[in-house]
Amino acid sequence: MIRPIMKMQVFLQQPSADAEAADLDIAQDLVDTLKAHRPACVGMAANMIGKRKRIIAVVDDDDRILVMLNPYLIHWYGEYETKEGCLSLEGLRPTKRYKRILVGYNDTLMRSCQAEFTGRVAQAIQHEIDHTNGVLI
Repeated sequence: MIRPIMKMQVFLQQPSADAEAADLDIAQDLVDTLKAHRPACVGMAANMIGKRKRIIAVVDDDDRILVMLNPYLIHWYGEYETKEGCLSLEGLRPTKRYKRILVGYNDTLMRSCQAEFTGRVAQAIQHEIDHTNGVLI
């Protein structure tokens, strides 16, 4: 189901709770909402649709949507400065990101996974992980 985009900063600034298998309906709503906002949006976190769970969805380099539950950065390399936009916020804002990241997460079968990402996908994942931690750009 496509959900409205949360814009209340006080809500978005609160850290999210860990996701569980029972939260997969939230993951599906997140995917549906991300698809509805393509191509203007390349990633979303569950708090952006009003659900405070550690779930993100990101469009990968093959234009597929990758869902991560409880994502976290393990390693990061190549710091750079950039500007980003967000559906929940107005305008572009400066931020620091990393060119290459190693991410730990659970897939939708709750299996533990690790994957390395670079470029635009790495930047989007970092942005969405920040959302799950209550950090806004």
